[in-house]
Amino acid sequence: MDHVELGRRLRARRAALGRTVASISADAGLSVPYVANLENGRGNPTLSALDRLATALGTRLTLTLSSPDDGPGDGTGDGGGDGDGGPVPPPALLAFARTRHFRREAGDLAALLGEEQHAVQARLLGALAAVAHALHRQEMPERDWQRLLDALVLVLAHPAG
Repeated sequence: MDHVELGRRLRARRAALGRTVASISADAGLSVPYVANLENGRGNPTLSALDRLATALGTRLTLTLSSPDDGPGDGTGDGGGDGDGGPVPPPALLAFARTRHFRREAGDLAALLGEEQHAVQARLLGALAAVAHALHRQEMPERDWQRLLDALVLVLAHPAG
């Protein structure tokens, strides 16, 4: 993954969570200019800095070493990975993740699970992206994203006994 792609993914995840560069920087223990430069495709981050950013964004850093024969992306050859084990959220999903409905559902679920809201938002975003990727439905109307979110919340909030 090149620096521009890394920056795009960092910004997309942060924006989907509705967080500022300053809040992510503070949580990661990194300077605001350093994180801003990374989001703009500049700089050469250490693995430690990327790991701290991943944690601040409610996700995890994974590193995949692949052979030269593997395709770009996550080392599986499909190009669909986002560097943390799942597909890149499409723009329509990122827009949905900024809606009041998404934030309210994530907040309610976070309270129920006793977890941080931004961490639950990141997990839901990853789950929705994975479902859309598996269904080959990357661009969907907001109503379909709502329906998928509602199904995930139902399962997470009320697991079958």
